[in-house]
Amino acid sequence: MIGEILTAFRRGDVVPYLGPGVTGLAGDAAPPSRPEALVAELVAGATVPHKIRNNLTAAAQYIENFKHRKTLTCLMAKAFGQSCEPTPLHQWLAAQPQTRLIVQAWYDDLLIKAFEGQSDWGVVQGVTQSEHFGDWVNWIRPDGSVAPARAFLRDGSGAKAPAEAPEETFAWRRLIYQPLGSVWPASNFIVSDSDYVEVLTEIDIQTPIPDTVHSIRKGRSFLFLGCRFTNQLERSFARQIMKRSSDAHWAVIEGELTRNEEKFLREQNITRIDANLAEFAASLAQSDLAAVAA
Repeated sequence: MIGEILTAFRRGDVVPYLGPGVTGLAGDAAPPSRPEALVAELVAGATVPHKIRNNLTAAAQYIENFKHRKTLTCLMAKAFGQSCEPTPLHQWLAAQPQTRLIVQAWYDDLLIKAFEGQSDWGVVQGVTQSEHFGDWVNWIRPDGSVAPARAFLRDGSGAKAPAEAPEETFAWRRLIYQPLGSVWPASNFIVSDSDYVEVLTEIDIQTPIPDTVHSIRKGRSFLFLGCRFTNQLERSFARQIMKRSSDAHWAVIEGELTRNEEKFLREQNITRIDANLAEFAASLAQSDLAAVAA
């Protein structure tokens, strides 16, 4: 299937969707690359009731409620703030000029580091209502500065509706979409129960997802890397972000699937590739080099 995927990459028909497992490819120096590892770091820095110590969103909500949002943000920033170099997979993806959109559904900055030195890209990043009330995303330039959105529209109630993308972003040839936020550049994280409730309340009607993402995803196939779909949050975000795209996708998932994962893959017409992620990434890059040499 490598050849089929590479051909789609060269046509610009692939949207890579990177989950926590991609971060783990960086090895021992990597930030937390599983929700279980991340919640362990959070509860090591703040007292959390035993019954929710293994639940990332609930533990984050407890810290936000009883220790303040700033404490949660600081703990998240610490977890993802260590120095770590991008992996060969990040670098390979950053070197694919035909790829218009990459979705990164985790909090590290490894993909951003892989894009350093290029100038024709930008980031659209999910932000929390608790810290950016009325805004769903920030548009971020390669230097980390925020591009101001155009004038807000307002609905009949007077509430803010999604702002239009800044005009300067129309010149970006490549877009990184971080629906959960990121440590870069300003530690914006969607991680607590209330963060997710606010997004999920609107995501069925696509409000939190930028129009630019809607446009680029049309007719394209998603390649899920480092993702599992064992819980409803993971499935909901993937389902809504890939809505109205192509009718054929791939997911690299090694080992046994849960019943919910099997059902999700079947419903979304995602072809499962049962392979080790590191080996798949290496094969992808090697096949690409061989094709170029030929």
